[in-house]
Amino acid sequence: MTVRLRIDPRKPDAGAVARVGAILRAGGVVAFPTETFYGLGADSRLRAAVEKVFRLKGRTERNPLSVVVASEQEVIPLVAEVPAAARTLMHTFWPGALTLVFAASTAVLPLLTAGTGKIGIRVSSHPVARLLARELAGPLTATSANLTGGRECSTAAEVMEIFGDGLDAVIDAGNTAGGLGSTILDVTVSPPRVLREGVVAARDISTVLGIPGR
Repeated sequence: MTVRLRIDPRKPDAGAVARVGAILRAGGVVAFPTETFYGLGADSRLRAAVEKVFRLKGRTERNPLSVVVASEQEVIPLVAEVPAAARTLMHTFWPGALTLVFAASTAVLPLLTAGTGKIGIRVSSHPVARLLARELAGPLTATSANLTGGRECSTAAEVMEIFGDGLDAVIDAGNTAGGLGSTILDVTVSPPRVLREGVVAARDISTVLGIPGR
């Protein structure tokens, strides 16, 4: 049966966060709020947990999963390199809704990259998402809490309606902003290439990087 935990993002209960961390470390999958929509979180170091995320969403394993981490420093073990442009973008837009796609290190499960050798990472600006990543002390999957091709969820109730008792826990931290998802930017190429424009505008990225006419 799915555990539903209410966590106030303005004053998170440490005990509740620790409980969710224990569920994640045991291989569970939880729904948690981000700055855009609710996401499905699993310890991305555990293959069985990541496989469960794919099954729950009905998602093909040819489609990679992105992750959230607690800080910029936690990016280092996950990537082959951090290009200068990526460092600039991290300092400017993180925490926030910008997912940067890096060349993955050998520490990353190939299942996460869907064979692309690339991994999408961001530091979320939602306090609960950041707390969970910090509690896990590792990368947390952050794919949207929906069925593949279906609508995203902005409330815990919507998540429960879709997944029922399929999840190990749902964190109810109120409504999320909805609207657009995170912007996804590939920083393995120069200049970086927008794969999906979302909350962070492509023109703002170009301005920060000093790329004219984009």
